[in-house]
Amino acid sequence: MEASFAGKRALVTGAGKGIGRATALALAHCGAKVIAVTRTQADLNSLVEECASITPVCVDLTDWGATELALQGVGPVDLLVNNAACANLQPFLEVTPDKFDQAFSVNVKAVVQVSQLVARGMKARGSGGSIVNVSSQASQCALRDHAVYCATKAALDMLSKVMALELGPHQIRVNTVNPTVVMTDMGRLGWSDPEKAKSMKSRIPLGRFAEVEEVVNSILFLLSDKSSMINGVTLPVDGGFLAC
Repeated sequence: MEASFAGKRALVTGAGKGIGRATALALAHCGAKVIAVTRTQADLNSLVEECASITPVCVDLTDWGATELALQGVGPVDLLVNNAACANLQPFLEVTPDKFDQAFSVNVKAVVQVSQLVARGMKARGSGGSIVNVSSQASQCALRDHAVYCATKAALDMLSKVMALELGPHQIRVNTVNPTVVMTDMGRLGWSDPEKAKSMKSRIPLGRFAEVEEVVNSILFLLSDKSSMINGVTLPVDGGFLAC
């Protein structure tokens, strides 16, 4: 998709790998000044080597205090992509408190905090903005061994709708993208088994998993002025999985 983000400042969480990394690079390519946030310094180092204009921020988003300190000096942000996530796969009867807490801390609580920090600045400047939260088809469809992950993404979808409701009057749009399986490192963790992958692909009318670029293009669309009247939506990027 052709889009220009010249003059815009964008913050992307989980920018070290996968969808987040590709989104950060795409935004920079489209002219945005990008702040890339992740917890692994080596990933940030390689990202900056690939695109020197990106500003790296290394912080563990599960640490509320450290996150506030790390982000308080990044300056104004026009575009936010909450992509950081973790997927701890456990059967429901084997869910453990530590994995439960970690998943909600990264997938939901961190989105609340980062979005608060960014949206307060957007509101104060009166310039509006766009926030895209990276959710999943798992928010709307039960998947075996994904009890906690499904719950976090369902929570993220509703959180995003409330954000859209409350931030809309300040011209801040909030939407989610809800991909099917994307073969990032996290995607391979859950779907590397050929038989398991086959069972999922058989339920996708297009018969394949999503490419990272296809998700990134959807994120760029929702961030851009081309979607200026789209607010509070969950956009499936799933080849028709949820439609069937």
